[in-house]
Formats: sequence, structure tokens, C-alpha cells
Amino acid sequence: MVSQKVTIKNPTGLHLRPAGILCKEAMNFKSLITFHYRGNTANAKSVLSVLGACIKSGDEIELVCDGEDEADALAFLVNLIEEGFGE
Repeated sequence: MVSQKVTIKNPTGLHLRPAGILCKEAMNFKSLITFHYRGNTANAKSVLSVLGACIKSGDEIELVCDGEDEADALAFLVNLIEEGFGE
């Protein structure tokens, strides 16, 4: 299991479009991918779970990846978030 804290940089937070991108990319990995925010855990492979976390710009989440491709998944998703999902 690997984890890393990352700050959401895109101006609108994790609204529908970036949440969809995050889920789509997370599904390309075999590992279980979740994130922790304010004491709650969300499944990064579920759009409803990501949207339900109500993540805004500037919020810090902790991505957690557990599985055979965990290191690759974490590196890819942290980079995706840090680049602001292309926004």
C-alpha cells in the first residue's frame, strides 16, 4: 500500500468533469484506489463517491493505492491532479 497527500488545484474542485476523468483513469489500474478527506474515505473508481466527497479547490486529499500496480497508479493520479485535470 502506498499513499500521498495532494492538493486539488483546478479552480472548480472535483466537479463532474474532473471527477469523471479521475474515475476513468483510476479504472485503468488493477489496484484498489481510494482517497481520504476530512475523515471520510471515497472510492476513486466511483464518480458518485468522488462527487459525494465535495472536494473544492485548495483542499488536500490523501490518495491511497493498494495492489499490484499501486506505485504506477499513485504516480499517475498524483500527476493528473497536480496538473489540474487539464483545466
